[in-house]
Amino acid sequence: MPDLSVVIPVYLAEACLQALHERLIVVLQSLGLSYEIIFIEDHGPDNSWAVLVGLAERDPQVRCYQLSRNFGQHAAITAGLSQSLGSYVVVMDCDLQDPPEAIPQLVQQAKAGNDVVLAKRKEKQHSFFRRLSASLYFRLMNQLTRQNLNGKYGSFSLISRKVVNAFLRVGDVNRHYLFIVQWLGFATTDIEYVHAERYSGESSYTLKKLIQHALQGLFFQTTVLLHWIVYLGFASAIAGILVAIFLIYQYMLHAGLPGWTSLAVLILVMSGLILICIGVVGSYLGKIFEQVQGRPVFIIDKSSPGEPAI
Repeated sequence: MPDLSVVIPVYLAEACLQALHERLIVVLQSLGLSYEIIFIEDHGPDNSWAVLVGLAERDPQVRCYQLSRNFGQHAAITAGLSQSLGSYVVVMDCDLQDPPEAIPQLVQQAKAGNDVVLAKRKEKQHSFFRRLSASLYFRLMNQLTRQNLNGKYGSFSLISRKVVNAFLRVGDVNRHYLFIVQWLGFATTDIEYVHAERYSGESSYTLKKLIQHALQGLFFQTTVLLHWIVYLGFASAIAGILVAIFLIYQYMLHAGLPGWTSLAVLILVMSGLILICIGVVGSYLGKIFEQVQGRPVFIIDKSSPGEPAI
């Protein structure tokens, strides 16, 4: 049983895998711990799987698995955790924006008695628009969930074996690694590191995917929005009663009112609110349907030679 496992989800990373492996080996050997490196290839369209198999053939500490289709980053992380054997597990991205040289700091904090060690970016190497939108998103999430989520944290982290076991017991189909880890509630600390430039290529998270990811976190990590719909319904009902009283008052004083523009506007506004509320409730029902189907979060299709899936 290794002391340390490093879990790395891989997607469109063919150009940086060799460099990532070389830097990881230098860092991990300097720790004096037994280790394993687990790559989970998320069925990307490039040649990443062939590169990973080559790494596994040359390095016995490398274990590789390929998912049957593209399940997404957080499902790939879950797959890696399910295959890991280490007493501690480091989770990191494959694009070298999470520097392997920060792993000794994570291990040091874990040995000090922390079950979860998060890595906080001193400054994100992203566009101003993406940093601003992320900041606003996490502010909104904190208001909705009453938690202290920080947009400077990413998936780069270290968790102990008991946290891994607890994480794997969570059966959410729609999952976010960091949200689940923080929800588990184990002793947590953090380190700071410099967020590096991407080694090669561009992020696979397009604007559309980022919006979908944000909406999934906003809708399906909390039920507060359902409560807000109830509040909105009461507010609309009270507003409708007040408008009705006003119209009756105007009718008593001035008989009929010329034109009904205000009525048309009210109908349009209320119809829009009703459709939005139905859409939100329908989205929750759709996710409930996905959850009760009981389908697995991931399916492993291939493994590197000599590495059967656990």
